[in-house]
Amino acid sequence: MEADPYSFADSVWVDATPHRVYDVVSDVTRHGEWSEFTRSCEWEDATSAVVGAHFTGHNSRPGRDWSTRSEVVAATPGQEFAWEVRDGFVRWGFTMAPDGGGTRLTESWEFRPAGRDFIRETYGEDGVTLRVDDAHSSIPTTLARIKQVIEG
Repeated sequence: MEADPYSFADSVWVDATPHRVYDVVSDVTRHGEWSEFTRSCEWEDATSAVVGAHFTGHNSRPGRDWSTRSEVVAATPGQEFAWEVRDGFVRWGFTMAPDGGGTRLTESWEFRPAGRDFIRETYGEDGVTLRVDDAHSSIPTTLARIKQVIEG
């Protein structure tokens, strides 16, 4: 069976407790420290991760800058932090699981049909391909950077 190109996840082991990892990744104001494309984020109607809270992310890639509004859809300390971009166009998330003396941190991405349709209508099929390629290449880099931030 062929893998779904619109869904991707990768993991890294982090030398920290699941709660410590959660505290870092759920602080959206820090996402610019490790994300390849996110430059900064700020909370709109909350000061920390709670389900239903909204934040704006400011993103950049060569030749294009954009901002997105996201809603927190999972916020379970030590277990999961996830958000949906633009009313469900894309779902990004982190899960944490105890692993030996540390944590197995997994980042996941799902490019949903509404998001693919929007990108296709706005930027063509090349825009969809670019989003898929970006997610597949940036998630391992993001995880390595988060590990570095947490482990110091």
